[in-house]
Amino acid sequence: MKVLTYIMKRLKKGRLHMTLLDPEKGTSHDIGKLAEMASNLGTDAIMVGGSTGVDQKILDANVREIKARTSVPVILFPADSSSLSPYADAIYFMSLLNSRSVTHVVREQRRASQAIKDMGLETIPMGYVIVDPGMKAGEVGEADLLRRDSSEGAVSYALTAEYFGMKLFYLEAGSGAPSPVPSDMIRAVKEESRLPLLVGGGIRSPEAAREVAEAGADIVVTGTVVERENGSKALKAVIHGVKGW
Repeated sequence: MKVLTYIMKRLKKGRLHMTLLDPEKGTSHDIGKLAEMASNLGTDAIMVGGSTGVDQKILDANVREIKARTSVPVILFPADSSSLSPYADAIYFMSLLNSRSVTHVVREQRRASQAIKDMGLETIPMGYVIVDPGMKAGEVGEADLLRRDSSEGAVSYALTAEYFGMKLFYLEAGSGAPSPVPSDMIRAVKEESRLPLLVGGGIRSPEAAREVAEAGADIVVTGTVVERENGSKALKAVIHGVKGW
């Protein structure tokens, strides 16, 4: 089954949770163990990537370890055109719509396109927008950060992604952000756009996860919560918050 088909089928039954793992934050064994834990707790997919590129050998080793330990889809969340692995199930072929640099809007995607085809990776077109404070993702992506009070701006980006024919739309506050994307913004986007909405960044508690989900996020993405000392307990609570268990 195609990964996008898997996502759409599961969305018909309720909200989803995805775990984002950064290959630079541990050995492939460490990353594989975190993925296995997340999968056992009910995450619906593992996203692999970070704000900066990573050596392909390291990325390949991470993806292969995750695949060996889990049965959920493994989706690349690429920082640039070098963040590719043939062992993944799919890649978010995303455009950073509010970047000041055309590099992050289309040029890195163009550079990666032939390699993606040669690897046989499933592409999932996605509009990606970084919301203030943006953190490292905003800095690396040269983002013209979307103000937290600019729900109208978020809606216009979501509609742009929809009219371009993209399949998903992602609002990102940045890894380590002090708070998630505002609920008013999420709600406005969900009311105006038909695209499934991903929301990530700054979601570290079940309460925050529940608030983001209830505001309208179809897919809630968390990363740093799984890296905590009590990661299993914290992630379980977050997933329950997303899915209303």
